[in-house]
Amino acid sequence: MKTIQDIRIRFIGAGNMAASLMGGLLNKGLTASQITASDPGKNQRDYIESQFHIQTFDANDAHFGIPDIAVIAVKPQLMKTVLQDVKPCLERTQPLVISVAAGITTEQISRWLDMQVAVVRTMPNTPALIGQGAIGMYANQLVSAEQIQQTEQIMDAVGTSLWVEKEAQIDTVTALSGSGPAYFFMFMEYLQEAAEQLGLEPADAALLTRKTAIGAALLAERSPETLATLKQRVTSPNGTTAAALACFDQLLIDQVIKQAITAAHDRSKELSQEFD
Repeated sequence: MKTIQDIRIRFIGAGNMAASLMGGLLNKGLTASQITASDPGKNQRDYIESQFHIQTFDANDAHFGIPDIAVIAVKPQLMKTVLQDVKPCLERTQPLVISVAAGITTEQISRWLDMQVAVVRTMPNTPALIGQGAIGMYANQLVSAEQIQQTEQIMDAVGTSLWVEKEAQIDTVTALSGSGPAYFFMFMEYLQEAAEQLGLEPADAALLTRKTAIGAALLAERSPETLATLKQRVTSPNGTTAAALACFDQLLIDQVIKQAITAAHDRSKELSQEFD
């Protein structure tokens, strides 16, 4: 059985997410000779070559080789066109196809290729850039046990991965962890702005905001207690935290958050129809 130390991987698209995967794989022991990549952007190709010493090409079908895995790391609106570009290569080599495009289903990928193909649909997030990604994965019925293991090794190279049983659940993963970093950045931004308005220097407000977010996240990760219990432990009756939480409750923040997550979930589903 091949492990990631034995396989060859072709990246179609070499943007930030692909670059984070490449860096993670090299840190896990792959050699640059096991990976090739294509991207139309010269600046991005130059970055990949200088940063990772990986051979890159401007055309998706150039020097495709015989990869075990083809990672399609392009935007959803480009997926159909890109798959048609590499269809002859995929027909010839029959690799596992891993997609990181939001909203695009495994059925669409197979249909656009007009062939039966093993496809894993994944949803990484931007903290993968620093090895702290949260990645959801779904495999169609043609994916073998060996390919399941290989996908886990690839995604675990940049964070923590988990499988979902139903493909529709990837839309929820997209709304939660795929888009989730932006929600936390926005909340942190508002915290910092409020602290500045109340008199803190911008640099001090920025430092305290970031350290508070990091500390809370690490405590949540390392503690066996639920989030509700952790929140309760910070909240003294009639204290400062209680006053802030009461304001959140009055503003129905919980309902706003649920509506926002639902909007992201629904948009993920819409993407598959929009680009079909």
